[in-house]
Amino acid sequence: MTGSSSPVAESTPGRAVLGPRAAAVLVFGSSAAVLVVEIVALRLLAPYLGLTLETSTMVIGIALTAIAFGSWLGGHIADQVDPRRLIGPALGVSGAVVALTPSVLRSTAEWAPAVLLVIASLTILVPGSLLSAVTPFVTKLRLTNLAETGTVVGRLSGIGTVGAIVGTVLTGFVLVSRLPVSGILLGLGALLVAGSAWVEWRTRGWSGAPALTLMVVAGGLAVTVAPGGCDVETKYHCARVVTDSDGGDGRTLVLDGLRHSYVDVDDPAHLKFAYVRAIASVVDAAFPHGEPLAAHHVGGGGLTLPRYLAATRPGTHSLVSEIDGGVVGINREQLGLRSQAGIHVRVEDGRLGLRRLDTGSRDLVVGDAFGGVSVPWHLTTVEAMTDVRRVLDEEGLYVANLIDHGGMDFARAEVATLSEIFEHVAVLGEPADIGGRPAAGPRGGNLVVLASDQPVDLRAIQRALDSRQTGWKITTGEDLTSWTGAARILTDDHAPVDQLLQPYGPHSSRSG
Repeated sequence: MTGSSSPVAESTPGRAVLGPRAAAVLVFGSSAAVLVVEIVALRLLAPYLGLTLETSTMVIGIALTAIAFGSWLGGHIADQVDPRRLIGPALGVSGAVVALTPSVLRSTAEWAPAVLLVIASLTILVPGSLLSAVTPFVTKLRLTNLAETGTVVGRLSGIGTVGAIVGTVLTGFVLVSRLPVSGILLGLGALLVAGSAWVEWRTRGWSGAPALTLMVVAGGLAVTVAPGGCDVETKYHCARVVTDSDGGDGRTLVLDGLRHSYVDVDDPAHLKFAYVRAIASVVDAAFPHGEPLAAHHVGGGGLTLPRYLAATRPGTHSLVSEIDGGVVGINREQLGLRSQAGIHVRVEDGRLGLRRLDTGSRDLVVGDAFGGVSVPWHLTTVEAMTDVRRVLDEEGLYVANLIDHGGMDFARAEVATLSEIFEHVAVLGEPADIGGRPAAGPRGGNLVVLASDQPVDLRAIQRALDSRQTGWKITTGEDLTSWTGAARILTDDHAPVDQLLQPYGPHSSRSG
């Protein structure tokens, strides 16, 4: 065996032994690539499957299956076939698949959604299995005698784990914040194909690299014409701003395919979505007309409510906790935030933002934070609502937007949770969803819940709802208790929000 500075060296005829550096690079890189693919796959699928616990669990499960299957099969094949013939093709084919993944997934989601899960699974399983097989291939080549088996296997296993850690951290903290998802996968695909070409050139002059390079290029070209692109890819969302088709000043913020906010840049008092009109009705009825408020908003989106309060209650100070700095940038660059006085946005988690507020410092807290169609679970619990109550003054009001369907299990649980903390709780929504019995049955969609330690003028709120033509009604008191039933209380120790939520109904609103 020659010096370790040579990537591949011959020890005996027909047998190649990788130098330790080359072996480490291959194991480290392939292991890191598997985790990059896993994390980015979550972001690619979020606009179509939602960013829920189930989606995350599915992607992680598929990735782990790929790692297990690739490791087992790679080890088995390495005992049957010369590993020199396997490493390059494994890297190259996985690179080509990775590069094609953005266009394939987005096209499938738009044109053949029924098979999206199958295609998504394959785009993780195929490269994940091939890349995971690299470690046993390399291990086979590094095992020159039985006396050092434990050392070689242990070292390469450790290097692979470190690679996976680096791939995870690099993707989550660096790549996603600086590059579009398609760019990450195209770049990774190109690197894997380049690695394949390098390995093949060093071992047997394989000529398959040009064809795989063409596939990477094809993937890049396909991304430019594939449906489902974003105006901006933020840390958490695929974001688009859609202007009114009639040429007006209204703009809709779409995050991961869901309409999150509607903003009229020239008329902040123009409220399009029913749930926003309902929240405005509550605020208008609960506080004297035109009185400035100290408000805190958990979740920002297009900042429709902060803009409304600034326009209708001059002097109002709205502090917003918005976790996605990219969404804040969209507000400033495309939705006219700079011209809006009295709005201060912090890029922070909503729960942490609540902790930073002084006790009794707010007249109003508005909850409108969503990950897909789900309120993040840690913003729904008794502990979170206790913090909301702490920051409100004695006559303060909490108003929150919820989305649920079917049996409304999550909405009922959240109402039960609020009833543990506040003296007065009410729910606003379509009559069918909050206890009514229309022939059409429940539809599901947005609900608004309000909570306070002081009585609220529900008749005034109903008049405001009617004047805004929402069609919504209010449920409170015994009717609300009956509607809530035996719903579970959500706590930091047990808040299965994703499991309680029901899937979309045929008539459900997708605004959040």
